[in-house]
Amino acid sequence: MATLPQIAVLGAGIFVKTQYIPRLAEISHLFCLKYIWSRSEESSRGAVEIAKQHFPGVECKWGDQGLNDIMQDSSLIGTAVVLAGQVQVDISLKLLKAGKHVIQGIPEIETALASYKSVCTNPGQPIWAVAENYRFEPAFVESKKLVAGVGDMMNVQVIVEGSMNSSNPYFSSSWRRNFEGGFILDMGVHFIAGLRMMVGCEVTSVSAITSHIDRTLPPPDIISSNFKLENGCSGVFVMVVSSSSPKIIWRVVGSKGTVQVERRKVDGKHGYLVSLYSADGQCKSTFHPFCGVHEELKIFIHDIVQANLKQGNGYEAEPRSSFVEGARDVAVLEAMLESGSKGGTLVNVKKF
Repeated sequence: MATLPQIAVLGAGIFVKTQYIPRLAEISHLFCLKYIWSRSEESSRGAVEIAKQHFPGVECKWGDQGLNDIMQDSSLIGTAVVLAGQVQVDISLKLLKAGKHVIQGIPEIETALASYKSVCTNPGQPIWAVAENYRFEPAFVESKKLVAGVGDMMNVQVIVEGSMNSSNPYFSSSWRRNFEGGFILDMGVHFIAGLRMMVGCEVTSVSAITSHIDRTLPPPDIISSNFKLENGCSGVFVMVVSSSSPKIIWRVVGSKGTVQVERRKVDGKHGYLVSLYSADGQCKSTFHPFCGVHEELKIFIHDIVQANLKQGNGYEAEPRSSFVEGARDVAVLEAMLESGSKGGTLVNVKKF
């Protein structure tokens, strides 16, 4: 066990308990989970109780002192930050400054990137990776390859009819309700990641209309946007945060065929159905169960081990997990929200 890289998880909420711990357990032969930290002792102990089934040696850490312990522990090389959007960046920057590699979700971006560049200036700077990242779902890896074979890109459609109602465990999440952009930004950033992965180029400009229908949700809860890609192709992005008929589709129409990715459940497994519609009217489909979180964590562990071995000589981490990629996802959503707040004005997407 002493030869395995040691990591800590910062956060002890629903996502850690239901997703991170089970996914980490699947690759427990690759690392040692040393700590789980939370702001409160009770939360930390609750998550550790679950994690001990797979990681018997995991310890509780909480509060400022616990965070300092983690930053000062020289045996710890990687951290997974799974906290409320409003505090993720501050915690991550502290860990990066302490020389720890970080994988985290995506909150506010511009300040974060500027701070990262000022904190980490040497060639062997710690890795800052993006988590919960659709670029690691095999469905989008496959669909990107298929899109390359359907000729000239003619149109792109992303339709999201979500299911964020009172039965969803994240519905009452206070930080998402007090987060600028709310559920549209928190949920939508993943769908944009899938879009950018499929088309293989950047969104350059958007024009959107936003509205607020479901008063149990923070505004806006609906967004309809036209967008333009750098290859000249146009598309639409439509998102309803809570609908009575949940459905999620990405569709790229080409001159020689169409590629579609649809969220589905097959044989009790949630995942994506990737379909290729060819010019002769044939359709070939493949189902891919969800496994993106598993893949991104496995690659993060590999990257931090390799970066540690390089000892400052510079190591290029997996490009799909780059924090800059996450920044580009958020920039598209922020441009759409800005356009919506201005009644549909054309807004150029910030470049990173």
